Amino acid sequence: MSHTLSQSFGRAFLGQSPGWYKLTIVGFLLLNPIVMLLAGPMVTGWLLLGEFIFTLAMALRCYPLQPGGLLAIEAVIIGLTTPESVYEEVTGAFPVILLLIFMVAGIYFLRDLLLFVFTRLILRIRSREALALMFCGVSALLSAFLDALTVVAVAVTVGTGFFEVYHRVASGKTHATLHHDSTHDSEVHVLHRDNLDSFRGFLRAMMMHGAVGTAIGGVMTQVGEPQNLLIAEQAGWTFGEFFVAMAPVTVPVAIAGFATCWLVERFRLFGYGTPLPDAARAVLEDYSRELAARSTPREGQVLIVQAIVAILLVLALAFHVAEVGLIGLLVIILATAFTGVTEEHRIGKAFEVALPFTALLVVFFVIVAEIHDQHLFEPMINRVLALEGSLQAVMLYLAAGVLSSISDNVFVASVYITEIKAALLQGTITREQFDWLAVAINTGTNIPSVATPNGQAAFLFLLTSTLAPLIRLGYGRMVWMALPYFIVMTSVGLGALAYVSL
Repeated sequence: MSHTLSQSFGRAFLGQSPGWYKLTIVGFLLLNPIVMLLAGPMVTGWLLLGEFIFTLAMALRCYPLQPGGLLAIEAVIIGLTTPESVYEEVTGAFPVILLLIFMVAGIYFLRDLLLFVFTRLILRIRSREALALMFCGVSALLSAFLDALTVVAVAVTVGTGFFEVYHRVASGKTHATLHHDSTHDSEVHVLHRDNLDSFRGFLRAMMMHGAVGTAIGGVMTQVGEPQNLLIAEQAGWTFGEFFVAMAPVTVPVAIAGFATCWLVERFRLFGYGTPLPDAARAVLEDYSRELAARSTPREGQVLIVQAIVAILLVLALAFHVAEVGLIGLLVIILATAFTGVTEEHRIGKAFEVALPFTALLVVFFVIVAEIHDQHLFEPMINRVLALEGSLQAVMLYLAAGVLSSISDNVFVASVYITEIKAALLQGTITREQFDWLAVAINTGTNIPSVATPNGQAAFLFLLTSTLAPLIRLGYGRMVWMALPYFIVMTSVGLGALAYVSL
């Protein structure tokens, strides 16, 4: 069937996205300049922020880079921000960008070891609740010392490996089948359809438990999240001092988070509680036995190299011998040099996972620059800082949580910590007040921000990963599955902060 030139342009715009979605994005692009002329930059800034969040929410319909990128370009054109402001935001986040480029690719070269280890863990732990706690607890422990994005990259690698193994068998292929397309279910045998849906539900739950675990562990230590380092630097806290200062809030939150993990799995709430189907368990067991049966010295050598590199990775990250991204480059070099992966196209495949998200993150920083240039958060910040006593700490916690749920938590933390540090130096607040306000900022930017994917970079990475469409994990479902954690952990954190700051 032939198409006119105009029809071809219409079909090409945003590819296979639904027609209503394309029209919505076009409507946004036409509406923003009109609102800018009639209502000014403040209203337009909030409108554009809402539109960008919409593109994230529709990530399964269209990868957010293109529609979000068009909105970001328009934001610069109509004067909501400038290229200089965008560049400043991007260069300020260069360590995170470096991490995404190299560390996520580095994890790709450890996938054989990760699949080997986690397959055995899943097959040995029969209890659904225990398995959920294992994913959540291990993620929390690792995120207390490693970057949350690194931990989620590990989880995504493992989850994708599991799904591909089962989908291959459900489609009538063998474990040795190469280049199997696991994005479509057309080849899946009818008998496997229900089991495949259940397996998706199981993997969704494990991924979400792991993602929330990164928030539980990340808030506790100085190195857990980028904003933690910023706050520790302004407060002059060492690693131990930071942990002790946060513990009255973070320890109760961690206990509440793990309890929530057990409860939602035990009572099958909020989309959790789907057991690992017996058919999927059998496939994984067969896969494990087949790997053991056809194990060769070459495969054993690869696992040994990857294990050694993984140990070096953990030690390098725990002792912070270099920026995380540079450590990721170290992993790539060692894991490929000693396993014979020297062809450019084989190395390049590892970067396919992270680079689209890296580009999306740069687009996100355009929105952050717009927020900064238009002072969108300033009214709320000024109201909170005008309060006094324990109420100030409580409201600072809530305000930081709300703003971090729709913006970059590092940006929110930097704004608030700079303001209270200035108040301390001016003698407006005491050192004791400053300490509790710093605790409120750190916990506020970490804990309530689990409410939405755009509140945590690790959540956003999971949402836009290649695994998300495979297990049908969209924005709305992620928000729904994060809701019990958000309610419980935010409430416990608020109560603990109110109690200790009296």
